[in-house]
Amino acid sequence: MDTQAADDLTVTALVTDAIAAPSMHNAQPWRFRCSPGCRTLRLWADEERALPQADPDGRALHIDCGAALFNLRASAAHADLPVRTTLLPDAERPALLAVVELDPEGETDGGTERLRRLYPAVHERHSSRYPFEATGLTAAQLTGLRHAAEQEGATLSFPVGRHLQLVLEPAEEGEERDRGAAADDAAGGAATGSGADPPAGGAGDDREPVPARPDLAEWTRIGAAAESADDGVPAYAFGPERRGGRAPVRDFAAGREVAGRETATFESHPHLALLSTERDRPEDWLRAGQAMQRTLLAATLDGLSSSFVTQSLEWPELRRPLREPVSGHGLVQMALRFGYGPRGAATPRRPVEEVLEFDAP
Repeated sequence: MDTQAADDLTVTALVTDAIAAPSMHNAQPWRFRCSPGCRTLRLWADEERALPQADPDGRALHIDCGAALFNLRASAAHADLPVRTTLLPDAERPALLAVVELDPEGETDGGTERLRRLYPAVHERHSSRYPFEATGLTAAQLTGLRHAAEQEGATLSFPVGRHLQLVLEPAEEGEERDRGAAADDAAGGAATGSGADPPAGGAGDDREPVPARPDLAEWTRIGAAAESADDGVPAYAFGPERRGGRAPVRDFAAGREVAGRETATFESHPHLALLSTERDRPEDWLRAGQAMQRTLLAATLDGLSSSFVTQSLEWPELRRPLREPVSGHGLVQMALRFGYGPRGAATPRRPVEEVLEFDAP
């Protein structure tokens, strides 16, 4: 096997690991391009996979791509391949999110051994939308998760008491908005039948209500589509419908019927974490994504399951109150739920050849 082929295979393996990262609604908004000779790998935002309603400023897209970038760094450490990462290298091309130099000369990202230890969790981590046990996290676990975030320039806090209520209430409000939007859309669809062009199927048809927020409708997969999808959130990963408890787990069904879906009571006192940065720029979002992924991988290795709490982060007026109430410092980039429970079903990923392109020599 010649050197170029070996380099191609190495880069393909790196990107395969990178795209195991989570993304909002599993939209997978990333593209990778490798330079001739595979010495430089560029991470681009795939703006065709943006979420204009849930993420109008692209903050979540940057976080998603930051998570993929961290996976790539862990994969490179596992392969004993030194790398050097530059974020947002070209102000004229904001969609170019990062450049990763492979086997560079001089100073590299460092921390290779710590990254290598996290690598086994890259494909083991899955979002869990199931109830968790009431068991709390230990002081050592809390410290370890905080440290993981700090290594990437972010802060992780664990709200309790009144602060926890201030986090749960906006999440519930965001969920109610989605649920109400779905109901309004179903009612509005029927109302349009009074015009000259009635809706297909008539006012009495059995069509499922569709969420009014197009992002949620576009990126959820129900029925036969769930079995063949390579992106989006398939019905088998929705988890049970919540019939009790306070855990802020998103209901991706949003009022639609899902055959065979069960109901469950979730934890009454969920263990949540807020990941924050001092500023709120695209560079901070990318760093937050790397901090989030490092934290998630560390939690996975520690036997914890996790899920995302993004309902309130998708509405600016609901995101603002999430700051730590005493100091008021930090801008919350992500809310996470941790606990002991099922690891969750793996959501699909696009084939690596769809997201990786090799430039011609």
